[in-house]
Amino acid sequence: MNLLVDEGVDRPIVVRLRQDGYNVLYVTEMSPGITDNVVFQRANEQQSLLLTADKDFGELIYRQGLVHTGIVLLRLAGLPMETKVTLISMAFDAHASEFVGAFSVIAPSIVRIRHQQ
Repeated sequence: MNLLVDEGVDRPIVVRLRQDGYNVLYVTEMSPGITDNVVFQRANEQQSLLLTADKDFGELIYRQGLVHTGIVLLRLAGLPMETKVTLISMAFDAHASEFVGAFSVIAPSIVRIRHQQ
């Protein structure tokens, strides 16, 4: 599975996802500072899930109706890094195939997955 990870996501999360076997492209390593629209476009062009902590991507798909390969929004602010890494790894282990084509949220006590209509 291909993932494009936005630059607001911490590097230890990227490292763990790579260790878990995902093909991860990290905006911070490729093109730091690019706009959300460019990140969104690249994820779609590369048929990659977009992993982000930026709520603005929800705006792009719900208010503007843009089609996407899948977006996973992280709502884990304030948690210790080790906890974040573990929760994300577990969520991908359990739900990776369900994330495709969906807008999903990983929060401390829940994973919500909403597929496009």
